[in-house]
Amino acid sequence: MKTYTVAEAAARIELLSERTSGAPFLLGVVGPPGAGKSTFAEKLAVPILPMDGFHFANEHLDRLGLRNKKGAPGTFDVEGLASTLRRLRAGETVVVPRFDRAIDAAIAGAVLLPGDAPLIVTEGNYLLHDNAGWGAIRPLLDEVWYLDINDDLRRDRLVARHERYGRSEADAARWVTEVDEPNAVLIRTTRQRADAVVAAS
Repeated sequence: MKTYTVAEAAARIELLSERTSGAPFLLGVVGPPGAGKSTFAEKLAVPILPMDGFHFANEHLDRLGLRNKKGAPGTFDVEGLASTLRRLRAGETVVVPRFDRAIDAAIAGAVLLPGDAPLIVTEGNYLLHDNAGWGAIRPLLDEVWYLDINDDLRRDRLVARHERYGRSEADAARWVTEVDEPNAVLIRTTRQRADAVVAAS
């Protein structure tokens, strides 16, 4: 497994972005909640396919009895994500949803991903997970990078993020402990499947 500094990762992105033929190179960026996946991907200045856009709606999570576990593997439309990746691999232009934390819901048809883009990044928690349908995702990606970050910093970021979107300090801390951290433990077990590790900050 390769280890990239942020500068080395940026150089690799620049190289991939210079490709001029074929379907987009699909790069996955994975890491536990609060690792900085979205921020890292946004800095790359390439089209982004956000895994969070495939969150099931709260109404459906209520039907499944999973509203209090939102963010766990079973709370996403993994088949929808896999279908989107297959279309991108075929060189199709697709329009995908994005997740809006302010309303705690996905917005359909929000992100345009050109089929002729040299590189598209998809970021999310479970790109290397191999249960509950997620095993279909990794074969559709050309490379996957795992973001490593200090756990204390990551948890602090999560609490602050939950508070920013309306939770009380106590409820934010509870959610991190009871929901985010079990997911982080699960995601950490997939680290060895990554092609490279990037030191996040």
